[in-house]
Amino acid sequence: MAITPAAKPNDAVAAFFLRHRINYAWVVAGVTFLTMLVTAGAVGAPGVLIGPLQNEFGWSTSDISSAFAIRLVLFGLLGPFAAAFMNRFGVRRVAAVALSLIGAGILGSLWMTTLWQLFLLWGVVVGMGTGLTAMVLGATVATRWFSARRGLVIGLLTASTATGQLVFLPLLASLTQALGWRSALGLVLAMLLLAAVAVLVLMRDRPSDLGLAPYGAADPTPVPAPPKLSFGAMLASPLIALRDAAGTRTFWVLFGTFFICGASTNGLVQTHFVSLCGDFGILPVAAAGMLAIIGIFDFAGTVGSGWLSDRFDSRTLLFWYYGLRGLSLIYLPFTSFSFYELSLFAVFYGLDWVATVPPTVKLAADRFGERANLVFGWIFAGHQLGAAFAAWGAGFSRTAYDSYLPAFFIAGVLCLLAALAVVTIREPRRPALALATA
Repeated sequence: MAITPAAKPNDAVAAFFLRHRINYAWVVAGVTFLTMLVTAGAVGAPGVLIGPLQNEFGWSTSDISSAFAIRLVLFGLLGPFAAAFMNRFGVRRVAAVALSLIGAGILGSLWMTTLWQLFLLWGVVVGMGTGLTAMVLGATVATRWFSARRGLVIGLLTASTATGQLVFLPLLASLTQALGWRSALGLVLAMLLLAAVAVLVLMRDRPSDLGLAPYGAADPTPVPAPPKLSFGAMLASPLIALRDAAGTRTFWVLFGTFFICGASTNGLVQTHFVSLCGDFGILPVAAAGMLAIIGIFDFAGTVGSGWLSDRFDSRTLLFWYYGLRGLSLIYLPFTSFSFYELSLFAVFYGLDWVATVPPTVKLAADRFGERANLVFGWIFAGHQLGAAFAAWGAGFSRTAYDSYLPAFFIAGVLCLLAALAVVTIREPRRPALALATA
């Protein structure tokens, strides 16, 4: 693809890539991939912290899960406001602030000694930092920088989040077992620093800032400067988008199914799978290895889902994704947790870990037009509320009933209900309907 007009002379970094005929959209996508991958590692770290925190401080599974549930709630609820901040201040600044907050929360947790500090640092500070990026970052970059291959890019960026949460876990588990949980968090801090440097050096807000067209577009699209809104008005814009979107059935179906998506992935499997395997005598490193297998197959499944969402009806894809995920979760409690059975679950479930994201983003973009990133922020909030519910609920199940298995079975049934719900979304009459008619 031909590269349209050169970058501004004072942007030496962008000019370097353009001279080598590298479309800068892929550079921004690469930095976003790294940022979401590293952020995901921080989000997934609690999966190996529950046992060590119990052993060192004597905190219960329910208490630790509650702190991590707060992190997931903030991770989701800040999404719509993160979109507003990106629209007003730019992707680069918001991503840099987010990485700084995550790093500060993790750094402070190295010296925590009481439960309230866990709630503050991992629940509030890390939750706010991850919430400022979340899936909204990937959706915003894909929408601004890509006219063609958008579904594929969303798939790649989504895969970075899910894969980062899972692939980091075996390494973190090994470091925790060999050197302690603080050493494992030191690795996460180093990766956060690397991502922050990449964001500051390479990230740009829009292709029009460089005089470029989005990838696949013929001409640069000038973007007017954002209005100088007051802070209150800026915070109100996501609420206005929510008010308008809440009057549509499409929004509530996507919100509800994404609630179930979060409950059946981040909150349940990511947070409690290692501990669940421990109940059956499987060591944390081996259990984290299974999560890594899920992450590897998730990468293939999510990228493939992005490719498919450019070619097939998103509702059909979501029906199959939720249905197959539900069957895999219902299957797990009836296994003996042998290596063969867990491997079968890891492959089958991994292909569908967050394959739901590309078609959900595409449906939101088709139905809600220019405010799609704000509306998707609220849909993603549903995802994280579901994750928080499952993180707490599975911890409660383990404390009250001495077993995680009921939570896995319930999550599977909910996925089957989600598969039925998505087929009720109506086909729009034109590509991007107004909120009032979506």
